[in-house]
Amino acid sequence: MLPAAAAARSRRNPSTIGNWLHAILRALEARGLDGRAVALTAGVSERALGSPNERVPQPAMTALWRQAIAATGDPAFPLDVPRHVTVTTFGALTYACLASPDLATAFRRIVRFHGLVSDAVEMRFTTTGDFCELTLEPASPAGPPIEAIDAFAALLVRFARGLTSGPRRIEPCRIRLRRTAPERSEIYRRVFRAPVDFEAHANALVYARGDCEMRLPDANLELARQNEQVIAGMLDQLGSHTLAERTRLLIVELLPEPPNETVAARRLGMSRSSLHVALRSEGSSYREILNQTREELAREYLAAGSYPIKEIAFLLGFADASTFTRAFKRWTGETPFAYAAAQPLRPTSSSGS
Repeated sequence: MLPAAAAARSRRNPSTIGNWLHAILRALEARGLDGRAVALTAGVSERALGSPNERVPQPAMTALWRQAIAATGDPAFPLDVPRHVTVTTFGALTYACLASPDLATAFRRIVRFHGLVSDAVEMRFTTTGDFCELTLEPASPAGPPIEAIDAFAALLVRFARGLTSGPRRIEPCRIRLRRTAPERSEIYRRVFRAPVDFEAHANALVYARGDCEMRLPDANLELARQNEQVIAGMLDQLGSHTLAERTRLLIVELLPEPPNETVAARRLGMSRSSLHVALRSEGSSYREILNQTREELAREYLAAGSYPIKEIAFLLGFADASTFTRAFKRWTGETPFAYAAAQPLRPTSSSGS
């Protein structure tokens, strides 16, 4: 269980993983600049420059963004940084997302584990009607600056684009940014390949729901699980788990017998009413976390193509396959069998359907 004091320290002292810093340095060096010198001028420590997993305090990251833009003379420099992110930049988080059955699951993983990259932002993924939104906002007035938000947004769009191959690339329908419109706003539209609304009410990436739920060919349940365990251990060390994240991890640990809210609260070292209030303060609830966890696991089991529907129902703690089928149809609008049948390049099983 994550100590409350550690979580409080993380919120008071937000930081970003050094690998993101190194992507910025590579972008600077690609323009013929001395990235290390720029970073040192911004107050980044020698230790952070030498260790990709070292955490960089938010004030130093904010100063680095400002120094980088001054050095390049390019206000749109943050939009270039994602091109210098590699598959290993964010390690286990990247591999877990790449193994997701669809973009919606990948985005939910990013929301759940983004503290591994930076706990200076808050993220949320929602679905309303035919659209999905991934929002990212500063976790405090101290940051991150608009330059970092621009770069994170461009990185997420680039990642979503890279999940697919062939002629159909996943592109956003619209980008919303709180920032004022820059002088060269056409660069934003070119990078995002979508209309961009400036001075919006939130920083958000808007995607078609059908694109977010489109089956991806490289889903790999075992790879995703292994990397999630690595991420969870790293977040425990950082003290960056939210209560919602800890609750989800507990549910996954105890399945196929998911605890009720009272049992979960006791395992988390609090009363049921305290858990309810604390989760509500994070914009969540126990039932919402339980249903979302079951839905994500169901999608991954079905994408794996090797689990009969009866077995999936058992693994998720349902009394029988018909109860699971009703729940899955409520979540997704289709039956587990229909979902499994649409999986790309994977055998499906109709057992228990």
